[in-house]
Amino acid sequence: MPRSLPAAAFPYIDLVAKKASKPKARPTLDSKPVEAQRQHPAPVKFSQILGQDRALKILADAIRSGRVHHAWIFHGPAGVGKFTAALAFAALILDDTTKAKGDQPLPASDSCVQQLLTAGTHPDLHIITKELARYSEDAQVRERKLITIPRDVIDTHLIAPAALASALPGGLASKVFIVDEAELLDRSPNNAPTQNAILKTLEEPPPGTVIILVTTSPDRLLTTIRSRSQQVAFAPLPDAAMKEWMHGHREQIQPPIGADDLPWLQSFAAGSPGELLAAHQGGLAAWSRTLEPLLAQADSGKYAPGLGPTMAKLIDEWAVAVVDKDKQASKDAANRAGAELMFRLLSQRARQQLRRQTASPDKQLTAIAHIREAERQLDAGVQAQFVMEWLSAQLSRAPDALLV
Repeated sequence: MPRSLPAAAFPYIDLVAKKASKPKARPTLDSKPVEAQRQHPAPVKFSQILGQDRALKILADAIRSGRVHHAWIFHGPAGVGKFTAALAFAALILDDTTKAKGDQPLPASDSCVQQLLTAGTHPDLHIITKELARYSEDAQVRERKLITIPRDVIDTHLIAPAALASALPGGLASKVFIVDEAELLDRSPNNAPTQNAILKTLEEPPPGTVIILVTTSPDRLLTTIRSRSQQVAFAPLPDAAMKEWMHGHREQIQPPIGADDLPWLQSFAAGSPGELLAAHQGGLAAWSRTLEPLLAQADSGKYAPGLGPTMAKLIDEWAVAVVDKDKQASKDAANRAGAELMFRLLSQRARQQLRRQTASPDKQLTAIAHIREAERQLDAGVQAQFVMEWLSAQLSRAPDALLV
């Protein structure tokens, strides 16, 4: 990993921490001295991670055993704490002072390793994200849209460092590599060069090396990778944990969440702090208010001619805003992400109606089936505008139109 990277190269952290400290101002690449810049986010303690007791117990038991598997897959819904837990786990296994005390392993608070981790400068903790492509020596890789994690990033930031000696002695691990959004590792239907490159390292890992793949879609990883990895499932947070998270982060969420939006956002997030933030920052509560009259018309069996164009417009505006903030972001990827939010919004609405109208579920089941078909059309390359037009027509049809 480069000696210094800007904050954009890091995924967000502390989404499920009980209390996140205020982030310190980080110097830019042009700032001096370079040594003061973070190489990775600071981990939180296990005790600060909310709602993932089962997953944390698996990790704690591995530490207590004194033998940590060299390959892990942390999987589950977006925004529920997988990456945060990966960092916390890395902090424990990199430190030779970590002891299994009570329910949770703890390191010595004044250890050299913990000081380096808190400062974000531990040389043997490597965070791998698609954003690292921006710092490639290959101009073509630098200029590529950030849709996948390319082979160059894996070669430079995982395979090559894994073959080198660690800078510090370490504890149960001497080097830890965390690959965020591992489902984005380059893969085609007939070839998986990037994943195969990782597979070779997993088959013959250097001593003391631990690799953690963080993903929302473990099925996108090669079967051979999954079979060689210890899998840990992360679940949506229960209501009590979500309330605790909201209480601890209320002042940090900007702009503040309005009282009218909060119930809708909590329902939409379905136990994911990350999804709640994404929905809030993307204005999805406003989407719901805009679409509701048109969706209600479709519920009654009347075709709403404005529904498809309105959905397509909301997605496009969302994608444009993403690209305006990040000129290297892919408009296609942003459109896809916006469409996924729209599908999630529509699916959540149908499920809520299903819970309220259990006596006649056909209409809602039909709607969910049509939404899934719309997702398949988008995956097949059909433009979002046409997909939304098709979907709006299907949502107005009678229940006997259930897809087979």
